[in-house]
Amino acid sequence: MPALDGLRILDMTQYEAGTSCTQALAWLGADVVKIESPGHGDPGRAVGLSGEQEYSAYFCNWNANKRSVVLNLRQQEGRRIFLELVPKFDVFVENYGPGVVERLNLEYETLRKYKESIIYARLKGFGLSGPYSEYKCYDMVAQAAAGAVSVTGEGDGPPLVPGPTTGDSGTGVQLAMSILAAYIQRLRTGKGQFIEISMQEAMTYFMRTRIAVGSKWGSRPTRRTGNIHGLPPVNMYPCKPFGPNDWVYLMPITAGHWDAFCAALDRTDLIVDERFADPFMRRAHQSELYELVCEWTGARTKQQAMKDMGKAGVPCSAVLDTKELHEDPHLVARDFVKNVEHSGYGEVPLLGFAPRMSESEVELTAAPLLGEHTQEFLEQELSIDENQFEQLRQDGTVQ
Repeated sequence: MPALDGLRILDMTQYEAGTSCTQALAWLGADVVKIESPGHGDPGRAVGLSGEQEYSAYFCNWNANKRSVVLNLRQQEGRRIFLELVPKFDVFVENYGPGVVERLNLEYETLRKYKESIIYARLKGFGLSGPYSEYKCYDMVAQAAAGAVSVTGEGDGPPLVPGPTTGDSGTGVQLAMSILAAYIQRLRTGKGQFIEISMQEAMTYFMRTRIAVGSKWGSRPTRRTGNIHGLPPVNMYPCKPFGPNDWVYLMPITAGHWDAFCAALDRTDLIVDERFADPFMRRAHQSELYELVCEWTGARTKQQAMKDMGKAGVPCSAVLDTKELHEDPHLVARDFVKNVEHSGYGEVPLLGFAPRMSESEVELTAAPLLGEHTQEFLEQELSIDENQFEQLRQDGTVQ
């Protein structure tokens, strides 16, 4: 059975930070019911949306395996229905902007009155206290606030925003882990609890290596080093046909890697070359070494370079772009690329979820359309019949 079979989550999340949390839990088998407002629902539905689709690819990538229920929580009846649902769920998760949940009067103490053992999780940009607590935040803001932007880029260039959205999704996964810990604790004690997570603080978790190796216990800023994260020949190298992503990253770190690297280059003479006798000599002659390696990589595609170096035992990878990820023979062979039918798109590929559990399997299903499950869900949970639902719909309480 799915590992989290029976765990029920009321999901009041939007965009990515919160939705990544609840999606991870859904992929482990939790029943996630996404509560959305009438009209447009989660604003993530419209990110990158064209006029031909009902929901965006962005939304589909962060809301698989959930159900969508539309309730107008600004109306008294919508709020009453929501509170009637609370006792039937184990977890409540929200990541609205500062003050929104307070204005809806749906704080932890309120929900505890309806279910004392509720696990109540809040995700905020800068947390609920401190000088920045009222500031709004998105992924790139969190990355700037956590130091990630400061260590990204070339040493003589400006700081750059990293590509992956770890400020959002990295926070979401940490919150999911915290919810699971709270759930295990509740199984032992019977008690629920309140969980708060700050995007700024969560993002610093992914900064620990850069902090550790470069900041001398916080006494100085870590320098930007571009693609060089280690001693030469660790670097990015161009490959034919020299397109924007025709590069391979090579990372020979140990003495054994260096010997294997030279053998893969068919330049075993470099092993005894005094210019490259040890890592520090290689750094002194890094320009010469870089040109030697570029000559080799430039005669190969990035896939060929990766295959030759990988088989030789050198840590490396071709720089795969987002199109190539969906076609990568390794990911395809491991059944990591899933083809899922989506309304308005047809059958499209989605990347899977990394954890593989021998005793738990959950099929990846499409993200829901806005309000797709509202009527069925309220009939099942609260015995609201068709006439009652139609009246609620006309009143603007549901959709």
